[in-house]
Amino acid sequence: MNAPDTEAAEAAKAFCVPAQDAGSRLDQWLAGRMEGSLSRARLQALIRDGMVTVGGIAATEPKRKLKAGEEVAVTLPEPEPAEPEPEDIPLDILHEDDQLIVVNKPAGLVVHPGAGNWSGTLVNALLHHCGTTLSGIGGVKRPGIVHRLDKDTSGVLVVAKTDLAHKALSAAFADHGKNSTLERAYAAIVWGTPPRMTGTIDAALGRSSSDRTHRAVVSASHPDARHAVTHFTVEERFGAKPDATAVAALVECRLETGRTHQIRVHMAHIGHPLIGDRDYGQGFRTKAKTLEEPLRGLIERFPRQALHARLLAFEHPVTGAEMRFEVPLPADMAELVAGLRRL
Repeated sequence: MNAPDTEAAEAAKAFCVPAQDAGSRLDQWLAGRMEGSLSRARLQALIRDGMVTVGGIAATEPKRKLKAGEEVAVTLPEPEPAEPEPEDIPLDILHEDDQLIVVNKPAGLVVHPGAGNWSGTLVNALLHHCGTTLSGIGGVKRPGIVHRLDKDTSGVLVVAKTDLAHKALSAAFADHGKNSTLERAYAAIVWGTPPRMTGTIDAALGRSSSDRTHRAVVSASHPDARHAVTHFTVEERFGAKPDATAVAALVECRLETGRTHQIRVHMAHIGHPLIGDRDYGQGFRTKAKTLEEPLRGLIERFPRQALHARLLAFEHPVTGAEMRFEVPLPADMAELVAGLRRL
C-alpha cells in the first residue's frame, strides 16, 4: 500500500488559473486552492510523483510558473490505513516460543513499514504469523522489533512477542552486550584485504553532508556524532599476491555498537567497501571490469551489499537460557565466494 494520506478527502480536484494569478508557482498556488486540506510539502510530493497535471500534462516541477486560463488537476491517492496489515509472506523461522521469534531474514525484505515500503515488510509477515500477539509491543509500525537489518542485508533477527521480552531484548541491544551475553557476527565480502588479519575500527558516525539518508565517519565533536566500534577478522583472501594484497576478502565483523550502516561505512572508511554496495562502494564499481569472466559478470550482477548477519546470541528474557543461532551464507553470497575462490 502507499503511504497513509489521511489529509486527502476526494479522489481528484481541478482548478482554472485566473488572470490575476498568472506567474504564480504551481505548489504555492495549489496550496491556497486546497484550503489547508493538504500541506505544501505534501503537494510538492504529489507534483513530483506526477499526480498533478497542467493542461492535461503531468507537471513534475513544484516551481513551475502558471499561465492564465490553464487547468490544473490534482489526483489524490485513496486514503490508506495507517497501521500495517497482516500479509501472508513466508518466514524462515529458526526458533519460536511464547516470548520471542527468531527468523532468518532474506535480502530484499524490509524490516518495518516506512517511506516507500508500506507493505510487504517483515512486520506485515509477523502480524500474519503471530496474529494479535504483537499488538502494542514497541509501537504501531514496529511491533516487536528490537533491532533491524538493512533491506539488502540477510541473516538472523530476533523479534519480541511480549512486553517483557521486548524490554529485556531492547535493553540488551541498547547496552550492546556489555552487561549481557548478546553477541552479533556478520560475514562481509569486501574489495581488497585489510593490511592486518584482525583489527578494530573506532570511528564515530553521523549523517552524511551530501546525502542525509547515508552515514559517514565524522569527528567525535560533530553535533550528531555517535560512537561506533567494529572488530574485524579476515577469514579468507581471494586472489592473494606475494605482496599480501588480494582482489577481495571474506571478513567477519563483530559489533561493539549498532549504528545505522555501521559495517558498510566502517569498511569503506578503511578502503575496503563491501562488494555490491551501491551507497558506499561506488568508487570500486569499475574494479570488476579488471577481472575475467565469469567472475566479472558475477560481481557486476550481484544485486546488493555482500553482508550477512550469520550469528546472533542472547540470553532468553524469561528462562535465562543462552540462545545461539548461526546460519550459513545465503545462496547469492555462497556463489560469489565460490567464484572468488577460483581466482
